[in-house]
Amino acid sequence: MAGIPVRHLGDYIREQRASSQISLRQLAALAGVSNPYLSQIERGLRKPSAEILQQIAKGLRISAEALYVQAGILDEREASPVVDAVLADVTLTERQRQVLLEIHDSFRKENAAAAAAAVAVTAPATPAPRKRAPRSTATQR
Repeated sequence: MAGIPVRHLGDYIREQRASSQISLRQLAALAGVSNPYLSQIERGLRKPSAEILQQIAKGLRISAEALYVQAGILDEREASPVVDAVLADVTLTERQRQVLLEIHDSFRKENAAAAAAAVAVTAPATPAPRKRAPRSTATQR
């Protein structure tokens, strides 16, 4: 996690906590971390592991993926109704969400590659320039 924007991540966690109307102590208890440690994360003094981020996300009732993106662990995914539905499904575990999103992403990439290959195959080839036949001396008279 070298070079992650720790301060930005802490601000994001604090904003999510405030919008959920959860105190620092409550979130620390829900996430299973100490109050001082969570405070240090929010102030940008500590770099939490992926496991801690997952626990914080669970306490905030947000997707761990959202925190991973903020921490620079994951790239932001392209929005789609399928991704939104998977992330919103509270009956799935975080690991199940991750697996479903990875499968969905791999199918999209596979289909994009197949479409690109189909376009390359069906694109008309540029014909080679025609060479003129030399004039015969019999027709030049």
